[in-house]
Amino acid sequence: MAVETDVLDELRRLRTRVPGLTGSLAATVDGLVLAHDVPETEPEGLAALTAAALGVAYRMTDAAARGDFRELLVRGAHGYVATYAAGTTAVLTLLAEDRVNVGRLHLEGRRGGARIADLVATRVGPGTGRHADRPTPTPAQVPRPAQTPTPRPAPASAAAAAPPSPSPPAPEEHLATAPPATARPIGTLPVRTPQRPTHPPRPQTGS
Repeated sequence: MAVETDVLDELRRLRTRVPGLTGSLAATVDGLVLAHDVPETEPEGLAALTAAALGVAYRMTDAAARGDFRELLVRGAHGYVATYAAGTTAVLTLLAEDRVNVGRLHLEGRRGGARIADLVATRVGPGTGRHADRPTPTPAQVPRPAQTPTPRPAPASAAAAAPPSPSPPAPEEHLATAPPATARPIGTLPVRTPQRPTHPPRPQTGS
């Protein structure tokens, strides 16, 4: 593809502008290699790791409210791994020695990311990635939501001919009436009236 050739030329120019740069790679945000100049590193594996680190970086900037992702710098015992945004669909990853000028690395990395973003947008378009080859559905292919049929009102003649619905029977009087409850103040107990015994008491015999 023409975009791969143009991006590869940009990666080679970066190596000449940054002393101590040992490799560079351009990939999409989902881990697909666009072009690479990494003699001693597997480009597919580096692109996959870049996509994973990019996902974490996106979440960190979002959680910390730092705005959109711009760049990511990792330093190891033998050098640096720097990742720069190349638009919204691509990233630029640079490998550098430990003696590299970090300021120069950032300056050229940001410029290179901007140029690669222009190349990708011009040659490929904004929709690059693993889902870019899916066709846009036409209006005929878009499923329409199911509509619930609205009940139509009955004609006036049918409504007049229909017999009136019978009214519910009235409740019986002995069920409707209930003895009124005796109201008493809250916190008091009912007082019972003593009643006389129905049988006369038996006489008790003394000993």
